[in-house]
Amino acid sequence: MIKFFLMVNKQGQTRLSKYYEHVDINKRTLLETEVIKSCLSRSNEQCSFIEYKDFKLIYRQYAALFIVVGVNDTENEMAIYEFIHNFVEVLDEYFSRVSELDVSFFNTLFHSTWSPYQTGSCSVTQAGVQRCDHGSLHPGSPGLK
Repeated sequence: MIKFFLMVNKQGQTRLSKYYEHVDINKRTLLETEVIKSCLSRSNEQCSFIEYKDFKLIYRQYAALFIVVGVNDTENEMAIYEFIHNFVEVLDEYFSRVSELDVSFFNTLFHSTWSPYQTGSCSVTQAGVQRCDHGSLHPGSPGLK
């Protein structure tokens, strides 16, 4: 089961995050800092799967963006690893080549693109926390092409 999804830049700044279990906002900040540090400190030769506390981190780097998914210990790492790549391919189709700027300015689009991959969750953006449901974002909504 996916616990959280993060998109971060090389400087360690979170550009997008979604949580699938309630985590206090102060604990989220600490969790993101530790998770990002764990992923950014690894070399390209090291495995993209990390055992971290009571879950696993699976991450992939795309240019200046890192996508990190936290899952429980029963999840298939390779399936999530390919799942991340599939998500990026969808974004690349939309943006030609997705960048950090796209993530920052088209936050609603990213949440709606990720939405089919998940069921009810808490969305965390730089603007705050909001409750999501599948019907709230659809083609034709403000902010979508």
